[in-house]
Amino acid sequence: MPEFGVGILVIVAIIALSSIKQVNEYERGLLYVMGHFVKVLKPGWHVIWPIFQSFQKVDIRTKAVDVPEQEAITRDNVSIKINAVLYYNVFDAGKAINEVEHFNYAVSQLAQTTMRNAVGAVTLDELLSEREKISSEICAIIDKATDPWGIKVDNVELKDISLPEEMKRVIAKVAEAEREKDAVITKASGEKESAQNLAEAARVMSEQPGALHLRTLATLNDLSSDQSNTIIFAVPIEVLRAFENIDGKKVADVVKSISNKQ
Repeated sequence: MPEFGVGILVIVAIIALSSIKQVNEYERGLLYVMGHFVKVLKPGWHVIWPIFQSFQKVDIRTKAVDVPEQEAITRDNVSIKINAVLYYNVFDAGKAINEVEHFNYAVSQLAQTTMRNAVGAVTLDELLSEREKISSEICAIIDKATDPWGIKVDNVELKDISLPEEMKRVIAKVAEAEREKDAVITKASGEKESAQNLAEAARVMSEQPGALHLRTLATLNDLSSDQSNTIIFAVPIEVLRAFENIDGKKVADVVKSISNKQ
């Protein structure tokens, strides 16, 4: 009899120890009594009585779901392949288990469908240039749809957008044409500015008697600094007349000065 009593105590101890369940900080526990959901258990130790009660853990940490590559057609009928990554977490463990079967799979399938629909609503140019905006729209749609499941979608990031080879060539040609257009515009702008500066210089010289002739002589002086150059310059009589009254010099003095420089 004593041995029988010891055996009973051992069995009771084993059952009691096995009834203690631990819920970690990043988890929530679901308590069921005779198949009915009762409450969500917070982190800590909890006693779960066998047979009458059952227990299930749910991880509430943020999860990253790699959305498989999807084939989609944009609004302007361009066939592309696109994939994404989705980040979500469980904010209501009871709904995540009781309202949907395999919430991980359900979120992935919803993300694939939503992504294809979002791509079909925009053109290729919009998809390439407004990736962040489209990602935000996809995130908002999925988040709204998963609220009844107790799931919060934090972010959706479009990863790779694969284009057909012929479309890549077309885009490359367009980009090259844009660069050529920018180069032509820049060159034309420079020529326009240069012409404006020359016109302003000509206006200033025309307002100052003898300025153009002084500029001509300065140019000749620069050229004559190199002894290997031979300069032949015909001096018009108008040039000589322009210098008749400068510093009291006469035409003959100006001619002599020019001859010495040459």
